Amino acid sequence: VQLVESGGGSVQAGGSLRLSCAASDDTYRNYYMGWFRQAPGKEREGVAGIDSDGNTYYAGSVKGRFIISQDNAKNTVYLQMNSLEPEDTAMYYCAAIWARILLSRYATYWGQGTQVTVSS
Repeated sequence: VQLVESGGGSVQAGGSLRLSCAASDDTYRNYYMGWFRQAPGKEREGVAGIDSDGNTYYAGSVKGRFIISQDNAKNTVYLQMNSLEPEDTAMYYCAAIWARILLSRYATYWGQGTQVTVSS
C-alpha cells in the first residue's frame, strides 16, 4: 500500500493543522495506522494510532490536543492537531504497522512525510 501525506505547513503557537494520509487502496485497513514525527537530531516517535475498529491511542505529549481519525470511504487517515506548540515542530509521517503497537520498527509502509513548523 502506498501512503501520501499532505496538510503540513507553518503556523503560530496555538494554531491548528489537519494532516491527511491517503492510502492507495483499502488494504490499509489490514494494518494499524499511525502518525509519527521526527524533529532534527531526535528519534522518530509515535504520536497517534488507530485500528480498523476506530480505537485510538495517543502519546502523552499530544493527548487532548491531537485527534486521529479515518474515513474508510476515502481510504484516508487524518491527524487533527490543535493548540500547537513549538515543540510539535517536526516532519510528520504516516505509517501502516503490522503489529498493533505504535513503534516505528513495526511499520511496514511509510509515507514521504509532511513538514509541520510551529513558531512562538
